[in-house]
Amino acid sequence: MDSGEKRIEEELSRPILLLEHIRSAVDQAESFKLECSEVWKQVDRLSQMLRTLVRFATTTPSLYERPIRRVAADLSKNLERALTLVRKCKRQSILRRVVTIVTAADFRKLLTYLEASIGDLKWLLSILDTDGAGGGGIVLSLPPIASNDPILSWVWSFIASIQMGQLNDRIEAANELAALAHDNDRNKKIIIEEGGVCPLLKLFKENTSPAAQIAAASALCNLANDLERVRVIVNELGVPIVVQVLGDSPMRVQICAANLVARMAEHDPVAQEEFARENAIRPLVTLLSFETFLDDPTGQLGKQSIHSIVQINKELEKKSLGRTNNRPLANSYSSSSFHMEGSSRGGNHKKDRENEEPQVKLQLRVSCAEALWKLAKGSVSNSRKITETKGMLCLAKLVEKEQGELQHHCLMVIMEITTAAETNADLRRAAFKTNSPAAKAVVEQLLRVIKEVDSPPLQIPAIKSIGSLARTFPARETRVIGPLVTLLGHRNIDVAAEASIALSKFACPDNFLCVEHSKAIIEFNGVPALMKLLRANEITQLNGLILLCYLALHAGNSESLEQARVLTALEGADRTVIAQHPELRDLVAKAIYHLSLYHAGGHSERLSYLP
Repeated sequence: MDSGEKRIEEELSRPILLLEHIRSAVDQAESFKLECSEVWKQVDRLSQMLRTLVRFATTTPSLYERPIRRVAADLSKNLERALTLVRKCKRQSILRRVVTIVTAADFRKLLTYLEASIGDLKWLLSILDTDGAGGGGIVLSLPPIASNDPILSWVWSFIASIQMGQLNDRIEAANELAALAHDNDRNKKIIIEEGGVCPLLKLFKENTSPAAQIAAASALCNLANDLERVRVIVNELGVPIVVQVLGDSPMRVQICAANLVARMAEHDPVAQEEFARENAIRPLVTLLSFETFLDDPTGQLGKQSIHSIVQINKELEKKSLGRTNNRPLANSYSSSSFHMEGSSRGGNHKKDRENEEPQVKLQLRVSCAEALWKLAKGSVSNSRKITETKGMLCLAKLVEKEQGELQHHCLMVIMEITTAAETNADLRRAAFKTNSPAAKAVVEQLLRVIKEVDSPPLQIPAIKSIGSLARTFPARETRVIGPLVTLLGHRNIDVAAEASIALSKFACPDNFLCVEHSKAIIEFNGVPALMKLLRANEITQLNGLILLCYLALHAGNSESLEQARVLTALEGADRTVIAQHPELRDLVAKAIYHLSLYHAGGHSERLSYLP
């Protein structure tokens, strides 16, 4: 109930009071007595049903009030009509009777209104189930109050079943709401406005039935597709509930919880922050790494990850009650999140997880990776938390061994972390130190994807990640330059454009080693490939031009630049590209001037480009 709303008993007291006034007015009627008698018959039926509703409302601990308030408000209007009409039938002066003319048609119209209210109350009592059975199932009949919008009555019936029904009815109703929410945004709006979020969260939180939790999560996921609706879930304290379910539930329910984290974090930055505050990242990393390190034929990543697991277990020993003692190392890590979250039931589903089908385990990892991706997106603090949970090694291992969605999502997590590190020096120094085993493992897998995996959806995040880390590589680390230069000639325009953007981050003036990196790009024969990019579409032309300018500024005396006639190309770009991108005017002018100093034929005409 909203703070501004009256208590439900107060809402129902007004129509009851009106009923008494109508009784008195009928007794005093002098004209149209037969019609007034018919009115009273209808009002008496309403009185009996209304008093039944009041008894139910005052004795039911978990009452769904929205349809009651709407029906009660509509009933009050109709009873006011009845009271006004019947009072006109009281003995009055001749003048008064002439002014207030009453006709039989008025009574026919009033009886229609009262019949509608009887239908509303009958329907309302059916969905609230006043027989004491604790929930009478889903009612799909259409009450008169919702005759113009049947979806409204269905939503009321489903929400009432979820809040007050038996378990099977609650599951069915949650699935029906999920289907309605999936259809269109208008249905989502109605479900939100009619208070469907709170009962769904309550059902999701209860651990009595995985089927019920999955149904509730499906409905919530379908609702959470824009900021406003996600914010409603957050305001209903949904974030702690989701994290709790993520920490201690069967694997299939954890998949739904992870999907809900991803959906909410994607659409609302407040939800993104709340999940981090509730420490959702640690259980996500834990579930992502489930069984990841049990089979490592190379031994390299395995050794590193075992060290990470030991470190995590040391932290857990300080915070838990020692229940992890004498537990196998891998299993201890797989349940670490539950202890970290303070759950006393962290190992309840361990055996179930071990016996689950492989496709379910895979889907859990996919969902957790997507959730981490959305949590890390645009967030330095969340990216830092992922690196602090030793998640980098897990991500590197999965990129190496997995394929499809899981590999893609892990690459996207890495891309978001490296993007955050590019803008935050502290994170960059902490997570991507040159001697860090985790950083080395990640870079190795990024380079492997760039060189060996011919798939743009996978190559592009890997390229972006390497570009974001440009300032972390020493001058001698030229092995990252070569693969990027090779991709400048890739048949996929987007891959080529991303490669030029990444190389620009190595060669830009903000990079302390821009001169050394520029020379490396030229040595790997990057200039001819860049010249071809200038003849491609606008995107590659623009990015290729920027990189060429950086090469001219930092390695202008290179013979490769002269042989490729870069100066002529820049002069041509100055007349074409600059017209569309005036912000590059100064950069191109400086590059032309710098090349003119070194190359033969640097006449005064070219020197005039000096800003």
